[in-house]
Amino acid sequence: MSGDLIVPDAARGLVVFAHGSGSGRHSPRNRYVAGALNEAGLGTLLFDLLTPGEEADRANVFDIPLLAERLLERTAQARESAGLPIGYFGASTGAAAALWAAAEPDNTITAIVSRGGRPDLAGPRLAAVRAPTLLIVGGRDPVVAELNEEARGHLRADSRITVVPGATHLFEEPGALEAVAGHARDWFTTHFGPAATGVAR
Repeated sequence: MSGDLIVPDAARGLVVFAHGSGSGRHSPRNRYVAGALNEAGLGTLLFDLLTPGEEADRANVFDIPLLAERLLERTAQARESAGLPIGYFGASTGAAAALWAAAEPDNTITAIVSRGGRPDLAGPRLAAVRAPTLLIVGGRDPVVAELNEEARGHLRADSRITVVPGATHLFEEPGALEAVAGHARDWFTTHFGPAATGVAR
């Protein structure tokens, strides 16, 4: 599984991205958010949860335990190589994988952000998540918003739902993705501590 790692100088944390169904590490939306986090002095890792052959089987895209296992593997590698606190940014089914992985007893995660996610798919694991979690939903994505509200009821960790007005599921409306990036940046920098801006290496 290939990946793209950027760690600014004096980074206070590393955010590992878990993409959703039909997406990958080249997702322009995730890359936009990653860029905003880099500018705030946070490291980012974008990688593919599935191989191209595995993606051809749609069942794999919704196999949350499988996706979480892949995420855990990369998290361990990133923690060892970067030596930084870890956060997760998950979109769609990737958000469920992030929450599932974060519930592992020996996987310490500092903070989680979900963009248009399906946290409900991590149902059995939600109560075990210890990381502060921000759930970002679009104001014009009522079904997903309701699923997020229901899932939040099972979270015992600090959590919040933020609605981006006028946004649909993919946050393609003018200003919507910028709002997502801003909310994610603020959530991560708050929980990682003050971020130092640096030059990517």
